[in-house]
This record gives sequence, structure tokens and C-alpha cells, in this order.
Amino acid sequence: MRLHRTKWCFSLLLSAMLLLSFPCRLSAQRTQKPPLHGRHWMAITGKPLAATAGAMIFQQGGNAVDAACAMIAATATMWDTLSWGGETQALIYNPHTGKVIGIDALGVAPTGATAAFYKAKGLKYPPEYGPLAAVTPGTPGGILVMLAEYGKLSLKDVLAPAIQMADGYPIEAQLVNTIEHEKRWLKQWRYAREVMLTHLGQKREAPEAGEIFRQPDLAATLRKLVEAEQAALAAGKSRKEAIYAAYDRFYKGDIARELVRGVREEGGLFTAEDLAHWQVRIEEPVKTTYKGIEVYKLTHWTQGPAMLQALNILEHFDLKGMGYNSARYINTIYQAMNLAFADRDFYYGDPYFPPAEPIQGLLSKDYARARAKLLNQERNDPSVAPGDPYPFQGETNPYRALLEKWNTRPIATPTSTPRPTQDTPPPVSQNAPRGAADEDFKRAFYAGTTSVEAADEEGWVVSVTPSGGWVPAVIAGRTGVGLSQRAQSFVTDAAEGPFNVIEPGKRPRVTLTPTLALKDGKPFLCFSVQGGDSQDQNLLQFFLNIVEFGMSVQEATEAPNINSFQMRSSFGEHESRPGRILLAESMPPWVREELRRMGYELTFEERTSGPINAIQFDRAHGTMWGGSSNHGEDYGIAW
Repeated sequence: MRLHRTKWCFSLLLSAMLLLSFPCRLSAQRTQKPPLHGRHWMAITGKPLAATAGAMIFQQGGNAVDAACAMIAATATMWDTLSWGGETQALIYNPHTGKVIGIDALGVAPTGATAAFYKAKGLKYPPEYGPLAAVTPGTPGGILVMLAEYGKLSLKDVLAPAIQMADGYPIEAQLVNTIEHEKRWLKQWRYAREVMLTHLGQKREAPEAGEIFRQPDLAATLRKLVEAEQAALAAGKSRKEAIYAAYDRFYKGDIARELVRGVREEGGLFTAEDLAHWQVRIEEPVKTTYKGIEVYKLTHWTQGPAMLQALNILEHFDLKGMGYNSARYINTIYQAMNLAFADRDFYYGDPYFPPAEPIQGLLSKDYARARAKLLNQERNDPSVAPGDPYPFQGETNPYRALLEKWNTRPIATPTSTPRPTQDTPPPVSQNAPRGAADEDFKRAFYAGTTSVEAADEEGWVVSVTPSGGWVPAVIAGRTGVGLSQRAQSFVTDAAEGPFNVIEPGKRPRVTLTPTLALKDGKPFLCFSVQGGDSQDQNLLQFFLNIVEFGMSVQEATEAPNINSFQMRSSFGEHESRPGRILLAESMPPWVREELRRMGYELTFEERTSGPINAIQFDRAHGTMWGGSSNHGEDYGIAW
């Protein structure tokens, strides 16, 4: 009897271990959203209406680039944590060349935006909101260049859904609640107040959910772009030349003049030259390989290479053998991310400003091997610092002295308070409850965006994380264009990141990070997510969920992830919380206790995966699988 009971207990224990190690086997067909299936095309983004815009373009014969541009335009019109004055960055797989292309449509700091300027205003960093938080608009240029170079349809066709929405669409509850919550900001800015607060003076001043939300100035701006294109076509210009005529009207014509006037009326710094000299860049992305899969990211003006660095580090560990979301697995993932993000915080910045960042060394497999040796498998290391990648590309570090002093910077506490100025809101009180400060920190850490994924049967694949100009945003005059807040991602002191100190004409290092993965030279995965500094954390784990643990694309978007807060936030006061970790509420108690023993401070949310959107390519059947997480309002349509 005792032997039988011992065998039964052992069998139960083994079953429990298998449950932890192979959750994908058990969760099959149990996802909260069904996977998408498509043969001809797939369109996924942050809002159902915007996904419909992509579907409309596919139905008109557009390719994945056309559909992606229509979805970006729609999400920007819907203020889905971005607007038309924000920034767009994309990875595009071109089936005719077999190459992955990078699109850099990130705005730059305007004339006068120097570290000394902000310090003179009593600001340690550029502010989170307001005209002095803005970099030049990038999203219009990004859409126009992508469309001109790689699309098939006219600008008139692609902007038609967004123009209809600007004329009036039923606004959703998520946005109206954000407008109401942020109305103290919006009331400060004339044109934002007029557009957003449709019931000014009433108890609730935001629009009501379901109300027809109209943006006549924005609709007029979008029609001007179409007018420029159509006039160029009528004059005998080619499709591409006509789209670039619209580009010139936005950045050098009457739209630019009104945008500059409106910004300066609100106290901003833009000049006509800032807009005219800015340009979208078509780039070669960076990549690494993980178990034979090529993973592509935009280069180091984004945080994307941090995911590649983490994969290079994690190659040296048996992740599958540890078991999905075991304490040992979580500790390994957490520390690999910390090592990579410490390098991000110190080395990443605008590649078009000297000196050149050491991206070759950062992505070196030998450098990753050296970094992997620093990973403590017994407990968290709160003192993780950037490494020195320069020797791995045969050079000497020009900022060695700053590197050696990295950990002397005091880590912000939950009661840290920005110095108040006319450009910052009333701060959290020094005596405020810790929860209030923690919520402020978490809001900044996860400062949002949206994501766009599109693919078609011809083979075009597009991954985009457009962002910037979220509510509350300054609207620039009668353009209807909401301005970016991305300048806050700069620093003003070289000791906090020598490559990312604000200068006029410079791009801030951003969190935005689309991803493409190729297997045997063909598209395998297309994926991105919103959520500030959490983006490459969630995407890393999504990728490992599929590659290491065999999950389907929908399972992987919904699977519980972890988040580290040990890296320095790219927003607000750039705080860091070493050892703090976000776990799903479903995390078993024995894993929680082991992580506490390892030195972690645990926090919990019901869902931790972030709003991941993804497409996986089924080469065996010639079809596409789509995943859209259960975290937010993200949605996909396929055919």
C-alpha cells in the first residue's frame, strides 16, 4: 500500500512538472481569442476599425504595404496612442529581393532644443507633455515614403478610410476615458481643447462613447495631401513622383507653414527649416540568428537591438530544460534582459550623429558570451552595468570614464518628484501614498503606441510600431496634427547615456521596435507590441514561447510574461527599480516564493503579455496564422 502511494505521489509530482514545462500542450484550443487564418492576406492592428481599413485596402487590390499605410493612417486618426504628428518605424520584407528593409520615420529635436535650454527651465529632462516635448512629425513622411517606394495603390485610395474617419467616426470608450482623464492638460492648448473637449464646461467634458467624433482640420490636411498627389498626376507625373509631391506639401508647403505657426503659438520651437530638412531614411536593419532563425530589428536609434543582444546571451542556456516560467527560467530571462538593456541605456542613440555607436560589438556573439558569464543563476544582481563592446570590434571606448561611473547615479525612489515648471503637471506629493507614485512610474514605463502587422500572398510582409502624439497632445494650429512627446526619451547629461543627449536635428533613442524573423530565408514571424520599455521584453518572450516551447502564435500572444523594471525608463523621470518584477496573478505560489528568495520584489497583474500582434507563416500549407493578444482592443482580419 505504501509503495503504491509513493508511486502515486511520484506520478502526481511528475505530472505537475510536465504541466509547468509544457503549458502549450495543455492550452491548445483554450485561448481567449481564436487564431486568425488567412490564405490571401492578413491585417492586424490596435483597433478593430483600423484593421477594417487595412482589409478595405486589400479588397481593392493593395499589397501589404498599402494596407499597413492605411492602418497607420487610421490608428493615427483614432488617436490609438498616437496621432499624425508622431513617428513611424517599420520593417518590410520585399519578396522580389528577399531582403528586409528598415524605415526610419522618427522626427528630430527642433532648433533650440539643447540640454542647456531645458536645464535653464529647471528641467532634468525634456517634459513628458506639451510643446517642448515634441520632435518634428514623422508619421506622414513614413506613410508617404513606404507607399511611394513599395506600395501599389494611390495615396487617394490609401487615405480614404482615414479621411472618412476624420470627417466623423463613433469614438470608443477607451479614448474618451483617456481624454477625460487628461483634460487638465488639454485645456492648456487652444487647438487640442477645441478638438478633444466637445462638451467643454459640462461635468464630463470629453466626448461620449459612441458619439460621432469629428476632426475637420485634420480632414482638410489629409485632403490637401491627396490634392497634391492628384494635381501632380494630372500634370503627367508618375505615381511615385505624385506621392512625393504630397510629401513636399506637408513638409515644405502650406501645411508646414501652419504647423510651424501653430506650434510656436503654443510655445514650441519648430522652424520651417526643421521640417524642410528632415527626411525619412530607408535603412538596412540589424539581425542575429537564434537556433537557425534570423531575427531582424531596426538599428540602435530604437531599443530593438536589445532583444537581439538578449537572444545572443540566452543561447548559452538550456531554456527549454528549465521549464516555461519556472523560477530558474524567469531569473535567467530577467537578468539577460537587464544586461542587454544596460547596454541600451548607455550606448544606443542616433546613428547619424557622431561618434558612431558600437553596434557591431554589441551584437557580437563573442561579446554575448562574455556577458552571459555575468549572469547570476542564484539570485538577481541589482548592480548590472553596461559592458564594453568596443574591444569586440577592435576599438577603444571613448566613454570609458563615464562607463566606470555608471552605477554612481542614484536610483530614483517612488517618492522622487520632478521640479515643477510651466511644462510639467503638478507632481506627486513627497508625502503621497507609495501607490500613487508607483502608478505614475508604471504609466510612464508603459507609455504606449500601437502596432501594425500585414502580409499578403505575393509575399510582402510589414511590421510597424507607429507612435507619438498620444493624448494629451498639443495640436498644431489648424492642421489637426497632434504633436509627438518623444523628446522626453532624450537625456541632458552625458553620464546618463552619452549617445542620447538632446541636440537640434538629432533623433531620440526610442522604445519602438517592430520585428521580423526569417527561417530558411523566408518569412517565419512578423510581430510587434505596444508598451514603452516593456516592448522588447514581451517580444523576446513571445519569440521564445514559439521557438523553445512550441506554442501557437495565438497562445504565445496570450501567455503570461514577466517584466523587469531594472532598466532606466525611457520616459518621465527615467527611473529604475532594480529587482522589481511584474508577474501574472496566475503565477504559482512556489515560483513566487523562490523568486522572493532570489531577491525579487514581486508585483502582479491579471495579464502581463502586452497587446502583442503577430503573423506566423505556415510554409507547409501556404497559409498564414494570426495572433492578437487578449490584453487590449487589438484586432485582426484575414482572408
